[in-house]
Amino acid sequence: MSLVEPGASTNPFTGAWYKELTRYHWFVLLVASLGWLFDTMDQQLFTLARRPAMLELLHVHAGDPNAAGLVATYAGYSTSIFMIGWAVGGVLFGILGDRIGRVKTMLVSILSYSAFTGLSVLSTGVWDFSAYRFLTGLGVGGEFAVGVALVAEVMPNRARPYALGLLQASSTVGNVTAALIGIFLGRLQAAETISSPWRWMFIIGTLPALLVLVIMRRLKEPEGWQKAKDRHAKLGSVSELFSSKWRRSTLVGMTLAFSGVVGLWGIGFFTPDLLSSVLDKTFRAQGMPENVIASQKTLWTGINSLLQNFGSFWGIYAFTYFTARVGRRKAFAAGFIAALCATAFTFWKLQNFSDIFWMTPLMGFCQLSLFGGFAIYFPELFPTRLRSTGTSFCYNVGRLIAAVGPFALAKLTSSVYAGMDEPMRYAGITMCSVFLLGLAVLPWAPETMGKPLPE
Repeated sequence: MSLVEPGASTNPFTGAWYKELTRYHWFVLLVASLGWLFDTMDQQLFTLARRPAMLELLHVHAGDPNAAGLVATYAGYSTSIFMIGWAVGGVLFGILGDRIGRVKTMLVSILSYSAFTGLSVLSTGVWDFSAYRFLTGLGVGGEFAVGVALVAEVMPNRARPYALGLLQASSTVGNVTAALIGIFLGRLQAAETISSPWRWMFIIGTLPALLVLVIMRRLKEPEGWQKAKDRHAKLGSVSELFSSKWRRSTLVGMTLAFSGVVGLWGIGFFTPDLLSSVLDKTFRAQGMPENVIASQKTLWTGINSLLQNFGSFWGIYAFTYFTARVGRRKAFAAGFIAALCATAFTFWKLQNFSDIFWMTPLMGFCQLSLFGGFAIYFPELFPTRLRSTGTSFCYNVGRLIAAVGPFALAKLTSSVYAGMDEPMRYAGITMCSVFLLGLAVLPWAPETMGKPLPE
């Protein structure tokens, strides 16, 4: 299979993009999407398991108001440690993706995050739990860059942004799968069949990703990467990312990723913690006993995740088509403004049980639309010999810096706003200012719409 020539049409309005795809194109898209789906499922299982894990490992009760700050602090620590592992692994696997190939690197990353997700079950305290999450993060970080590089290089130019949008949208399917697992285990907990659902989440998280290892044996390395390797080009050079030719792309990509990742992992994925106080008030007002409240919160945290990812899928889908019409910079500008407004509004106004049915999907739509943009835009910024390295460097060094996000949210919650009722609300709104940074860097962002991948 050959790559489309640089002169091929990139006009997004000349017929259906998917008609250009062969069976092998669809196969590559399916396998890369499955790898990313299982990756994000593991990420989301951590988000769902984080609070109940902290409660058990810290030996505190959910209804204890004096423990709220302690749980928030250690949840922030574990999330930051996970994100640091994610960033480190992402950069390392990104370099490997350029040096040894997209397919081999993807195989190793999937095997890695599957194995270490299972080890999280053995946790006895918050620090060994965090250590297992760091190791899981090493593998999780490697999947995104090699997956998008593989799809970007295999697809015809005109189909590329749409295929990458679908790849990123598969992340919401992974998140929904995790939410369904959470709901199912919540029902088992309510029936007193199991007592500790968060450990079962991690056991289940080891299983489906291993299926991809069998499927991926049929994948071939992209022709463009093979040619770059045959030319003995300098593959996977981090220093070259900061050469005069690629420095602007690297710095812009890092800043965009930092802003979006803090917005999601430092704010958006703490919605279950915000929701917890709303559910507490609702269920206590109904006179439910503590064990029933715990099981109901597990159930509704899963439902909240379903709603958030329902909105996320459509947000990524909308960004994919919007950027094909207005360009990358204008689409990102609209995305950052929408994410700021929707996130701040949700943290301020989500007061009643019924609010989760429309506020949570709205916030998911706006926040995750940016990640559809990252999947489309980052591979377009770098040549073949640097594509996996550059994409991963932008996404994961931005994530490494963004690891301060959960820590900052925890400190705002437990210290700055500790004397206020529901301090998580004020902390989340304060953190929304990070979206302005992504907006501010856009004047320096190269416009790549309608252009072939750089070589």
